[in-house]
Amino acid sequence: MRTIRLAAAGLVALLALTACGDDTSASEPVTVFAAASLTESFTTIGKNFETANPGMKVTFNFAGSSALATQINEGAPADVFASASPKNMAVVTEAGTPTTFVKNQLVIAVTKGNPKGIAALADLTKPDLKLALCAEAVPCGAAAKTALGASGVKLTPVTLEQDVKAALSKVKLGEVDAAVVYRTDAKASATDVDAVEFPESAKAINDYPIVVLKNAANPTGAQSFIDYVLSADGIKVLTEAGFQAP
Repeated sequence: MRTIRLAAAGLVALLALTACGDDTSASEPVTVFAAASLTESFTTIGKNFETANPGMKVTFNFAGSSALATQINEGAPADVFASASPKNMAVVTEAGTPTTFVKNQLVIAVTKGNPKGIAALADLTKPDLKLALCAEAVPCGAAAKTALGASGVKLTPVTLEQDVKAALSKVKLGEVDAAVVYRTDAKASATDVDAVEFPESAKAINDYPIVVLKNAANPTGAQSFIDYVLSADGIKVLTEAGFQAP
């Protein structure tokens, strides 16, 4: 009888361990689709999240918000979507109820030392100046269009890019003299570019929403990641990068 009891106890323990092994949040990575402008901040937050939650892993897909929305709607596997604009979040059919977690504002990124003497949006109309903008389909481009409308300035870029990192890289590589980008991206590349503030950017501040997707393979882990983003530790990383509190 004692042998039977011990065997039964061992079976219960084994079943308990098996149940723990089936914990999706720990065994499956959290797949996060995030706007390109969140690259540096979310990479740091992801590492901090994994440290705070041993056994949990986060993988990222960074790109323009419009491209990410298209990928999700076409069935790309994702647990979390963090967009640089509510407009791009709204078209995602699998989005639940998003939460705005930060805001971002535009600046003019210029070649280090600002050799063209750019001080305002109007300076970007100089005939010898090469300019990069984001395409209007992506949030940084839509925000630039709003800011330009508020200023009455019309610009002719030499290139339209599909995300803010691509626009900024044109300045860093010396292919253009300036680009209208997010403050956070210019700050992250402060060793390579200078940032010029302009008042019209206050008319085009972007809200950043984040959500657990309805078809998330790891909804528990996804919610844990979002909770960490919204925590004091997560917001500290974001505000230090130049994002504004919602």
